[in-house]
Amino acid sequence: MDIAYIPSPSTGVIHLGPIPLRGYAFCIIIGVFVAVWLGNKRWIARGGKPGTVADIAVWAVPFGLVGGRLYHVITDYQLYFGEGRNWVDAFKIWEGGLGIWGAIALGAVGAWIGCRLRGIPLPAWADALAPGIALAQACGRWGNWFNQELYGRATDLPWAVEISAGPNRDAGTYHPTFLYESLWCVGVALLVIWADRRFKLGHGRAFALYVAAYCVGRGWIEYMRVDEAHHILGVRLNVWTSIVVFVLAVVYFVLSAKLRPGREEIVEPDRPGDEGGKDGKAAVDAKDTGKAAVEAKDNGEAAVAKTEDKPAVEAAEAAPKGSAPALAQGAVKADLRKPATDAEATDADKS
Repeated sequence: MDIAYIPSPSTGVIHLGPIPLRGYAFCIIIGVFVAVWLGNKRWIARGGKPGTVADIAVWAVPFGLVGGRLYHVITDYQLYFGEGRNWVDAFKIWEGGLGIWGAIALGAVGAWIGCRLRGIPLPAWADALAPGIALAQACGRWGNWFNQELYGRATDLPWAVEISAGPNRDAGTYHPTFLYESLWCVGVALLVIWADRRFKLGHGRAFALYVAAYCVGRGWIEYMRVDEAHHILGVRLNVWTSIVVFVLAVVYFVLSAKLRPGREEIVEPDRPGDEGGKDGKAAVDAKDTGKAAVEAKDNGEAAVAKTEDKPAVEAAEAAPKGSAPALAQGAVKADLRKPATDAEATDADKS
């Protein structure tokens, strides 16, 4: 009886003339775009400027790719430097083999350089990008499906993945551990987004939550995998790595919450020449212009008042001396002369 299963692609590459289009590479590229897109939206929501996430990603992504490949080659060196192996294959990244631990570690170095150049704190940028990185991993894991790699033990479950016969693999249906990890990463992204909105995580705690949550899933998924790996005390190396990184992430989360509670108020200060700086100058100029307009209005009202009082003064001068209008005329003249007298006093003081 036939059983249900997830079919695997017959090939992981399609040739467009002489140009090979590899499914693994497409999955990585899509993941990068998703991470930058979501990270940019979160960065702007935190008060940052559009485009900053992409500018720093220009540093982080290449460093991350190199770091991921280095981690894979170092921990699986027998695949490239063992007997009958070709060390040149270590550079064939399109054939698969990126270690997330190395990608995050060396990618953080690239991000640090980019943040230093922009004058912004690395933890704030990492918090904005954290759920996007998880979604990028979810996309990238489908590259393993194209390459028919990173599957688990044999199973006849309806969602088993079909694997064809090939180098170092037997035909059959297996646990799709790449699918499990992809779905887990989507859950991690949603968890970080919810927790960040609910608790206003800052100073790198959103990123620490992402790391800790990912390690929990990677630990139990790693146990299901049957691909070749190094073991320490009977446990796969990546399981030990997950445990260590999980502990470090939790320690950072707790200490950061005690030492620097809350979230950064300013994540990207204005720099000379930035649009924000221009807007600020424009606001100051507008304020000065408004103040000048108010002063002009007051002077205009004073001039109008003096003009309106002129007929009254002329009528008082025509009245008999000592009469009430004449007395009023003297008071009006004194009042009209007062500003000039004050000005003369001021000039005298200056001299």
